[in-house]
Amino acid sequence: MEFLHTMVRVKDLDASLAFYCDLLGLNEVKRYDSEAGRFTLVYLAAPGQLEMAKQTFSPTIELTYNWDTEEYTGGRNFGHLAFAVENIYALCQKLMDAGVTINRPPRCGHMAFVKSPDGISIELLQKGDSLPPQQPWVDMENTGSW
Repeated sequence: MEFLHTMVRVKDLDASLAFYCDLLGLNEVKRYDSEAGRFTLVYLAAPGQLEMAKQTFSPTIELTYNWDTEEYTGGRNFGHLAFAVENIYALCQKLMDAGVTINRPPRCGHMAFVKSPDGISIELLQKGDSLPPQQPWVDMENTGSW
């Protein structure tokens, strides 16, 4: 058995691609538009997994965009996506500067949570050892849920 992908439904494909690609740094590896089914599938991979994802069934995220508007609720019951990042503080600052709420700040220098435009919980984990705790993160309170 082999893990292939995680699918999340998105309401606004452009906003979701901006979040996952422009802010988190994922890359689009494949796209499929179905006129008959009225949906678009976009597969994303982390930079370190990009070549493998293009050649084989490597773990990817499948964004499913249904062309007919639909309300998706319960993003939290999905669980979360997790990414190892080079510098958790730098990425959280980039996300905050773009207007993304840091729901669980990286007070410990190791873990943070944010949400995608569709309410999907995203866990960010520092690669390797935790970074030394630093401001403003140490004193930041949790916001909302993750």
